[in-house]
Amino acid sequence: MTDTPTRRLRPSLDRVRKLPAWSALVAGTLLGGLFGGAYGLLTPPAYTATSYVVAVPTDKATPDAARGFAQAYGRVATQLAVLGDAQVWAGVPVRTLRDSVRTATSPDAPMVAVTATSARPGLAVDMANAVSRALTRHAEDTKGSTQVRLVQFSRAVQPGKPSSASSEVTALVGASAGGLLGGLVLLARPRRTGGGDDPAPAASVPGPATAADVQR
Repeated sequence: MTDTPTRRLRPSLDRVRKLPAWSALVAGTLLGGLFGGAYGLLTPPAYTATSYVVAVPTDKATPDAARGFAQAYGRVATQLAVLGDAQVWAGVPVRTLRDSVRTATSPDAPMVAVTATSARPGLAVDMANAVSRALTRHAEDTKGSTQVRLVQFSRAVQPGKPSSASSEVTALVGASAGGLLGGLVLLARPRRTGGGDDPAPAASVPGPATAADVQR
């Protein structure tokens, strides 16, 4: 009675072993595409909005100084001093701004790009514009010592489509990853060296009576 589950399991294992070698590759591709598509459907879309500010030198500064201060302002844009003012206009906590806002600068142009990402397109626009506004106000307060002003170059506009990957893209990525894993499993699969599946018979050992007869 206790051997019944084991006897039922053996035919199933035998059928799995008899599957063709490429079945691991197909199974990995299908499972990877399924999980990737489910991830794309269950993950909320992300929207991105970007505003731009430009550093303008005064009569006592040079364009090189403006580019240098643009780099500096890009680094301090996500600091607490700037985000503390931006949270009032954005209507979100400082922690949300710190996690959602990124800045980028260029060594060739005195410009700072402020990019915000959110599950709501309108909130992404508000956060990007709020940080840009707070940054220009801080630059205005220090204009007397830096001789450089920050001017709003372009306000963020509401994005028309999400910036995150669609479910079709995530399904394709998942299928590629699953196929790769299936291929690795196929390569690591032990190869058969014998001609058949039946085990080789064990060598027989003669008993004591048989051995005595042989010696006679």
